[in-house]
Amino acid sequence: MKIAIINGTIVNSDEKFKANILIENGKIVKIGSEKFEADKVIDATNKLVMPGFIDMHVHFRDPGQEYKDDIISGSQAAVAGGVTTCLCMANTNPVNDNASITRAMIEKAKNCGLIDLLPIAAISKGLGGNEIVEMGDLIEAGAVAFSDDGLPVTSSSVMRAALEYSSMFNSFCISHSEDCSLCRQGVMHEGKVSAILGLRGMAREKEEIAVSRDMLLAKLTKAHIHIAHVSSEYSLKIIEMGKKEGINITCEATPHHFSFSDDEILKNAYDTNFKMSPPLREISDVKAVREALKSGLIDVIATDHAPHHTDEKIVEFDKAPFGIIGLQTLVPLTLKLVNEGVISLERMVELTSTNAAKMLNLKDKGRLAEGMLADIAVIDPEIEYVYDEKINRSKSVNSPLFGKKLKGAATTTIKSGKIVYEFGK
Repeated sequence: MKIAIINGTIVNSDEKFKANILIENGKIVKIGSEKFEADKVIDATNKLVMPGFIDMHVHFRDPGQEYKDDIISGSQAAVAGGVTTCLCMANTNPVNDNASITRAMIEKAKNCGLIDLLPIAAISKGLGGNEIVEMGDLIEAGAVAFSDDGLPVTSSSVMRAALEYSSMFNSFCISHSEDCSLCRQGVMHEGKVSAILGLRGMAREKEEIAVSRDMLLAKLTKAHIHIAHVSSEYSLKIIEMGKKEGINITCEATPHHFSFSDDEILKNAYDTNFKMSPPLREISDVKAVREALKSGLIDVIATDHAPHHTDEKIVEFDKAPFGIIGLQTLVPLTLKLVNEGVISLERMVELTSTNAAKMLNLKDKGRLAEGMLADIAVIDPEIEYVYDEKINRSKSVNSPLFGKKLKGAATTTIKSGKIVYEFGK
């Protein structure tokens, strides 16, 4: 089936121009000004045509906690957010620490046929932090990176071994940067707001210490370390220093960490949908993350989509689990950065697709060009809607934006030349 996308503005990380796109056999075969003959024509007038987004950090809870989300509902939420490739974290039940689980996850996503699912395997067996996994077997099965996300690797010796071995397989480790000895049963950022609310706080230093350690281990091993969900101003200073020194360190930021501060918990009367790990920090940290997105210091925007059942979230703040869903709110929150002049549309593509494709060595993704895979998100930057149960594709609703009016959405998502999502259908 031939698909043509006409009258849209194509946005790549280094260019923006008006043109039509012809898609055939899963690939982009032609980009130009001519009118293409096609079985299906998508009119993208006043819309942006971007490479399908690559989300380097999601939790689909499959296997083991499918009541929160599973690979099918997670994939549906992804394409509704313009995301065509997802990297699933390993903290499933059982843990993705062996090849059979990795293969099963990939197979389930293939059968669903909406996204490319690239599993991130655990660093340590059972997320125990003691013994590293069989990395070669897991890479062979389709894992693309290693992380104990949700938990830090507390042993420097284990993390060193993980970096050395992942590097041997041309892969990398993703750090959930947390020094748990500083957590002190905290449930939010330690600061003025936690004091007012009477909630146990966690100092931002617990992140900064862990970032420092993992960066030094990357320096020692000459391996690639990727820092997940960076949230602290000083963490960014450490990463900047590392990059200047030539250490192979990259990092990601989440939409919630560049959109909200801990003030929201005060304003919204202990709403547990503002409880996440790392926690929302102070306005100075939010500004620092936004500045780092602007300057190029942050490499990737990732959602850390973390579904939880309503019953788990409608409890006292200190008893609720950490995490919010984020796949379908990626576009409006990132476009808000564009509208506020923090980043350009080209930089948005770089952060949501191009850099991740480079990091993961995905040669046919991250750019709209002839010969590339037809993974495409058609974005309407002006569309306004209420994000509610009619629109939500996840099994969970744990988002502070649920029920709120949003601006900007993916109106059509194409995966390997197949239309996998249309807004309102």
